[in-house]
Amino acid sequence: MKIKFSRPKSLIDVETHYCAGCGHGILNILTAKVVDELGIRDKTIGVAPVGCAVLAYKYWNFDVCEAAHGRALAVATGIKRCHPDKVIFTYQGDGDLASIGMAETVHAANRGEKITCVFVNNACYGMTGGQMAPTTIVGQKTTTTPLGRSPESGEGWPIKMAELLSGLKGVSYSVRTAVFNPQKVMQTYQYIKKAFINQIEGKGFSLVEVLSPCPAAWRKTPLDSMKWIEDEMVKYFPLGVIKRE
Repeated sequence: MKIKFSRPKSLIDVETHYCAGCGHGILNILTAKVVDELGIRDKTIGVAPVGCAVLAYKYWNFDVCEAAHGRALAVATGIKRCHPDKVIFTYQGDGDLASIGMAETVHAANRGEKITCVFVNNACYGMTGGQMAPTTIVGQKTTTTPLGRSPESGEGWPIKMAELLSGLKGVSYSVRTAVFNPQKVMQTYQYIKKAFINQIEGKGFSLVEVLSPCPAAWRKTPLDSMKWIEDEMVKYFPLGVIKRE
């Protein structure tokens, strides 16, 4: 019997800590598949900060460094400058990248650091209790916006990171994708692959923003969470290539 599909060699065969229906499992696999396909496992270094991705080093079969909350791109910058021959990527959530680490994100992108950033946007602080994040959409209920996020109440608007960073000269690639159906999952794989290739080719900063479900914080079933991304999140965060050089 011919094997059609198998676990990527860059993915360790262990049970993860992710909640049922979480999008991190999908993205862990996609990232591992890209590393395998490009043949870069021996030269890849991931950087995962505090958050739901904090245990990524247990799941990927290549070097992974932890960083303080929000500091992944600062750590990745240091690693890349010390090891310019390595392929460095960060794997960050929205509270981490767009709030606590906003300064690190903007300046790493503006400098054109040759780093790949996989940005997991689930519109909340998933690990710490489901609080409002910079990407929480208007009307979305969280533990800190129980009536729904309201700009009129001083809670601001959702930040569109892919568009925000695309205006910086140092950014060579900025896209937004999602994982709510098989077609989008495969498209996400291609976007992540392209972002890694950009780095290998010596191009500037690359961002792949992924709309991802968080059923636990959203208090929805996994199926309803996928539908909510398609029906609601995409209205605020349109999918596609924002910038390509």
